[in-house]
Amino acid sequence: MDIKSRDLSKQGKDKIDWASRSMTVLQEVNTRFSKEKPLKGIRIAACLHVTAETGVLMRVLKAGGAQVRLCASNPLSTQDDVAASLAMDDGIEVFAIRGVEREKYYQHIRATLEHKPQITMDDGADLVQMIHTEYRDLLAGMMGGTEETTTGVIRLKSMARESVLTYPVIAVNDAKTKHLFDNRYGTGQSTIDGIMRATNRLLSGSTFVVCGYGWCGRGVAMRAAGMGARVIVTEVDPFRALEAVMDGYQVMPIEEASALGDFFCTVTGNKHAIGGQHMEKMKSGAMICNAGHFNVELDIGALQKMAVSQREVRKEVEEYTLSDGRTICLLGEGRLVNLAAAEGHPADVMDMSFANQALSAEHIVKHGSSMKSQVYVVPEPIDRQVVELKLKGMGIAIDSLTQEQSDYQQAWKMGT
Repeated sequence: MDIKSRDLSKQGKDKIDWASRSMTVLQEVNTRFSKEKPLKGIRIAACLHVTAETGVLMRVLKAGGAQVRLCASNPLSTQDDVAASLAMDDGIEVFAIRGVEREKYYQHIRATLEHKPQITMDDGADLVQMIHTEYRDLLAGMMGGTEETTTGVIRLKSMARESVLTYPVIAVNDAKTKHLFDNRYGTGQSTIDGIMRATNRLLSGSTFVVCGYGWCGRGVAMRAAGMGARVIVTEVDPFRALEAVMDGYQVMPIEEASALGDFFCTVTGNKHAIGGQHMEKMKSGAMICNAGHFNVELDIGALQKMAVSQREVRKEVEEYTLSDGRTICLLGEGRLVNLAAAEGHPADVMDMSFANQALSAEHIVKHGSSMKSQVYVVPEPIDRQVVELKLKGMGIAIDSLTQEQSDYQQAWKMGT
């Protein structure tokens, strides 16, 4: 165990309990897991953002009988009080301290792997990557894993294409109840929340550049527009670019958008979406941040070389002064701004994502031996169960097909 302070546990417990109130799907899963113990004796290593919502998931896994170790998937996403509560109140081995340096961050990942997990839960594929490079002796005992991010799924599919992935991984990120809701509504709200907390600047009337129009980019653009900003979208995919146009946004290359934006947010999952050549064109006072998983989306090294000085002007706001006197502000060290400067996604939406995690782990225990070493989508019955439980928890009922309607959908001779 490696946490900041045991004395923070009371505050963390209150935070986890508060999040749990809004996580009705996980409450249902917890009730069943407590009775059936589908994960009894299974060792799980989880590399996730250590937030209150993650705390609820850890409790559910333990209720299901799992032996869990948890480390952070991002140095700035850990809520130290949550880590303390999970360790002290729930007896979970936690290795996470907010703001640790790179070396300590990877020490925590290694410590999480020391109990020889059978299932991995990743948020960026760091566990999978380390097992396949430094801990190959663990591969023989692996049943499977889950991955929650777009970035992680990209890495895993690359491993699968190169035939180096040696155990099955379920792409929780690709579940409908994940990317359609968590990525869009969760990232959209929490990213704007992080930017507002960090800067306290008015978005209304500003020009807000969103780099990438995947589900996360859609959410950020939607919420920025809702706050009154003029939104510009940059894209490399023509289909997504056209969709952004149809949704009412300006679309242009980042080379052009660089001179126009007041706020810039990358959500591409790729390297250097904003590079030094783009920062050279930015107006003084431009704010740049990232809502993709890794901070490589911003070329921070180039910014540092361009700057003649830098200083922290607000918490999570680093101001770089360039040789011509212009300033560029980097939020949250270029890491996930919604977690570095705010608290991440609301519990209501993480409820579905983490239910997928728990139920996918159960699926791996039951069916892992017959699964191939590839990336799988979340089984449709699990996805449907999650959305049905979510609607139930929200008190929302929907229609069902009549037998006549069902028969009509299956018929081909009826015509018009």
